[in-house]
Amino acid sequence: MSDKTQTAQRSAQSGLDGYFKISERGSTVGQEVRGGLVTFLTMAYIIVLNPLILGFVPDSTGAFLGGGSEPGSGIPAIAAGTALIAGLLTILMGGVANFPLALATGLGLNAFVANSIARQSTWGDAMGLVVLEGIVILVLVLTGFRKAVFHAVPQQLKVAISVGIGLFIALIGFVDARFITRIPDAFQTTVPVQLGADGHLVGWPVFVFCLGLALMVGLWVRQVRGAILISIVVTTVVAVVVEAVADLGAASADNPGGWSLSVPTLSGDVVAWPTFDTLGEFSLFGAFSTIEGGVLAALLLVFSLLLADFFDTMGTMTAIGAEAGLNDEEGTPPHAQRILVVDSVAAIAGGAGGVSSNTSYIESASGVGEGARTGLASVVTGVLFLLATFFTPLVSAIPSEAAVPALVLVGFLMMQQVSEIDWRDVELAIPAFLTVVLMPFTYSISVGIGAGFVAFVLIKVVVGKAREVHPLMWVVAALFVVYFAYTPINGWLS
Repeated sequence: MSDKTQTAQRSAQSGLDGYFKISERGSTVGQEVRGGLVTFLTMAYIIVLNPLILGFVPDSTGAFLGGGSEPGSGIPAIAAGTALIAGLLTILMGGVANFPLALATGLGLNAFVANSIARQSTWGDAMGLVVLEGIVILVLVLTGFRKAVFHAVPQQLKVAISVGIGLFIALIGFVDARFITRIPDAFQTTVPVQLGADGHLVGWPVFVFCLGLALMVGLWVRQVRGAILISIVVTTVVAVVVEAVADLGAASADNPGGWSLSVPTLSGDVVAWPTFDTLGEFSLFGAFSTIEGGVLAALLLVFSLLLADFFDTMGTMTAIGAEAGLNDEEGTPPHAQRILVVDSVAAIAGGAGGVSSNTSYIESASGVGEGARTGLASVVTGVLFLLATFFTPLVSAIPSEAAVPALVLVGFLMMQQVSEIDWRDVELAIPAFLTVVLMPFTYSISVGIGAGFVAFVLIKVVVGKAREVHPLMWVVAALFVVYFAYTPINGWLS
């Protein structure tokens, strides 16, 4: 290699290092690339899952998202749009905020858009409300309100948010692998979940998950570099072989031993030209006239989307920053304002792209666990999402059983922060407890945060310390009360 070539490489690396502060944050380019790849592999399921959630729900006119009058007819377009928006916004997060946080269509938010909005309007009207919600959040960020709320939250509640999210993503991992399943209604029991499909571990996919988790933990405790990535790759190969031999197919009521979210096969086309028929398919104010209840009902839907999006990101960026060791003494990540701005733009982009609101993904913690500390990891993840628009069949070959062991391991790592909470101080311990347990119990980050905030304000009032509550905490707690009472309020409006 010539001296000029070596000099050019050192100069480029120096520029990259200086821009992303790689060395300053104790990382390397290799760590960032591995972390970005692991984050992508951990959340690539959204390219498959989002079309399944959005593509089979007819709107009030009987049409399906992405075009066509048949269920699932728009799935290719939804998948391509999902990957495109996720890629662009994740790159923006890495380049602007320099934070190892990836974005994609928000789970929970997409189900709310499909089942609570699109069914009583059109898909274009529903996506218009998503765009409006993103615009409102962006205004709140630019005026400093969103960041001010973040600073008004007591530090121990921020820690509780991180711990709760750790338990939440661990539960996501177990559920996505069908290590834990919902008990069928036919059993008429109040117990909501069980081990495996029938109280026991059933099927090769669960074995693949257990193998991946055991391999990942073993490599991790041995401090092997790339432990998470190595485990995902090895387990995916095992899964492909198992499917080729056993032909298990997708899990269903009649096939409890099948694969959970995606079947690990490499049959058919590996590369396909993407179609983006969902892009630009939104009507900004259409829902105000099509939804029963008119303007007030539409505004309430926007408010519900806003609250879920608003606090999910605050909790996620706090947890990721804490796990990466980037937060300051107040529990605030670096460039918090930029993170919030990009996240707000992501909500707008998701609606405008016709794939529902995009938001920060807690699965980014898997990349942090692999060593990611800067926005370079997000750039890597984003580029992989863009490439995935062409390689959707290949991405679909990674089963959740191979990827989600990373969520269980990272959930443990985030759980370790629980020692920072003073459990003897009941005025903070009870709100912290509700925050921690209700996230996994309700499958919602926002519900856990809301319950903790409301409980904090209520307890301070009861013990005669209402003056210690920051004014913004009063406002946020009141908004969460409205959020929790959405159904009766919506019924009253109707």
